[in-house]
Amino acid sequence: MEALVVDAGSKLLKAGAAIPDQSPPMLIPSQMKRMVDNGDVSSSAVTVLEDVTLLDPIERGFIRDWDAMEDLLSYVVYTGLGWEEGNEGNILFTDPLYTPKAIREQLVQLMFETFNVSGFYASEQAVLSLYGAGRISGCTVDIGHGKIDIAPVLEGAVQHIASKRFELGGTDLTKLFAQELGKSNPLVNLSMSDVETLKEQYASCAEDEIAYEKTQNCEIELHTLPDGQVISIGRERFSVGEALFQPSILGLEEHGIVEQLVRIISTVSSENHTQLLENTVLCGGTTSMTGFEGRFQKEANLCSSAIRPMLVKPPEYMPESLGLYSAWVGGAILAKVVFPQNQHVTKADYDETGPSVVHRKCF
Repeated sequence: MEALVVDAGSKLLKAGAAIPDQSPPMLIPSQMKRMVDNGDVSSSAVTVLEDVTLLDPIERGFIRDWDAMEDLLSYVVYTGLGWEEGNEGNILFTDPLYTPKAIREQLVQLMFETFNVSGFYASEQAVLSLYGAGRISGCTVDIGHGKIDIAPVLEGAVQHIASKRFELGGTDLTKLFAQELGKSNPLVNLSMSDVETLKEQYASCAEDEIAYEKTQNCEIELHTLPDGQVISIGRERFSVGEALFQPSILGLEEHGIVEQLVRIISTVSSENHTQLLENTVLCGGTTSMTGFEGRFQKEANLCSSAIRPMLVKPPEYMPESLGLYSAWVGGAILAKVVFPQNQHVTKADYDETGPSVVHRKCF
């Protein structure tokens, strides 16, 4: 039985058997909604975003609601992926940058004590995203729903001292889009799910700052919402992408994404600059925004510094949309190594040492 790989993000959970040259079989919302059945309250995975009270097991990349997470994982492994109770196999999880030790310990405890897994492993998303792109050294720029992680990786090891995490992600861009659309469409009643859908359809990056300034006179598009309301969309669509390069749009006193990357790489020993620069990998759903990759590379080419990042293209045998789930693909590649070679946490390891064993065996 193939090991399962789970990459649980704030917005989407990717899961499936460790078969690296395919997209993850399960790609579902991480959000849950409460169901009341004969007076019993339970949680279930949601297939569509609804304007109801939702539970977020994962916030800003980290597990926060363990009861909801248990329900979500139970749905994934038993209903979605066909595990049988009493015959559970091995499982590998992806770890966001700077995952607290307590969360890692609680996850391994949940896996062995509740799900009775045969073996467990966890590895950092930055490393796995590079594996998915066919690299062991490089720098990942992961723009997820709830956070941005920028991490230099050398020979499969994250350089934590140089890495940086930002409490900023796609959810903040959605809120910005909602605010901007509200200003230009004051009579339209927009739900956040409407805005999320509009963002995925319309959000774009201008070629550069000059092009962004010119969007003040861009063409207005009319969009009819499911309830029949008509909304006009103009410059707002470009503000979403521009905020990543000019965070002041969000009211943040931070450097743009490319400048942050350059500053991070410059803190690493100069002898490693070349291999980090020439192997820059974009990942996370937000990086698939129209025009983002082109803008990123253009800004990189204009860097006054001698450090100019170059983006890595996915290997030909991988799908073009690899950036959306590169950490999952890297996890599938790693699972093919750690479990057959017994490098994982076994039930015996867990029984002997307890949850802290995860720090010794998963690094």
